[in-house]
Amino acid sequence: MSVTTERQDPGPAAAGVRRSGGPPGIRRPAPGTPGRGRLTAAPYLLLLPALVATVLLLGWPLVKDGLLSFQNLNMRQLIQHLTEWNGVDNYRETLTSEDFWRVTLRSVIFTAVNVVLIMLLGTLVGLLLARLGSKMRLLLSVGLVLAWAMPPIAGTTVFQWLFAARFGVVNWVLDALGWHSMANYNWTGSQFSTFFIITLLIVWQSIPFVAINLYAATTTIPGELYEAAALDGAGTWKSFTSVTFPFLKPFLLATTFLEVIWVFKAFTQVFAINEGGPDRLTETLPVYAFIEGVGNQHYGMGAAISLLTIAVLLALTSYYLRIVLRQEEDEL
Repeated sequence: MSVTTERQDPGPAAAGVRRSGGPPGIRRPAPGTPGRGRLTAAPYLLLLPALVATVLLLGWPLVKDGLLSFQNLNMRQLIQHLTEWNGVDNYRETLTSEDFWRVTLRSVIFTAVNVVLIMLLGTLVGLLLARLGSKMRLLLSVGLVLAWAMPPIAGTTVFQWLFAARFGVVNWVLDALGWHSMANYNWTGSQFSTFFIITLLIVWQSIPFVAINLYAATTTIPGELYEAAALDGAGTWKSFTSVTFPFLKPFLLATTFLEVIWVFKAFTQVFAINEGGPDRLTETLPVYAFIEGVGNQHYGMGAAISLLTIAVLLALTSYYLRIVLRQEEDEL
């Protein structure tokens, strides 16, 4: 006994459902239908609260800062509620000042040194996490998270205690090891030693972010690629350059972009260690803007310096931003 089945024509409606790529039984609104407008507007409505918060918390202060940068504002104007517009005099005075360009160069070098150390050490720690066993990986991850979760001012205070001249642990250890000249060494008494403490602090606080995220990125690499590389006779370094690095390259570019921003705008660590001293030799642009604006009570000048700081930061990150955007376009 045979059963003959006749193939039915699905019709234009079913064909439309299949062409739309949606799951069976779900029809997408056709163009011109009332439901389609609601679906189109839904993503923008969901983004609206975040956009409003961004405008209020970031956009409005930036506008106010821009207005202040064109004013001569000090304690007299504040007390008398005066508004004295001076045009671009604040910008002209800042851009013609040798101190501004000296601090700018110092900030760029400071950022470059810190970012290189953070990315190098963070990458090594992340690769170490990928090689460790589960128990050691958990222990190291907990230590990294605790270092990362510590507030910047709390971490800065700990480092001040460690490198204190009279009762610091670092000086005590160095003295016990035979460097008796370091018994009462003042780590914040010179430009180089002060920057050494600040760099050590910022690198210590930034490594966990790079290491943990890099380890997470390594978990997405298929193990079959390493097996194929091993069959081809690739060693550890060859496997890293041919398999690991191509997968981690987008992460490294994006993380470098973020670290440049975070290190360049670092204020808490630099100011809390020695307030830009000694003799203002460790001031970076954020600290310089604060001291010139709030410290010297010339708020218009401080606002102009802060906006110029943003411009310098955009110039520094534009290259990495172009690379990241170009790579995203290639992936699409």
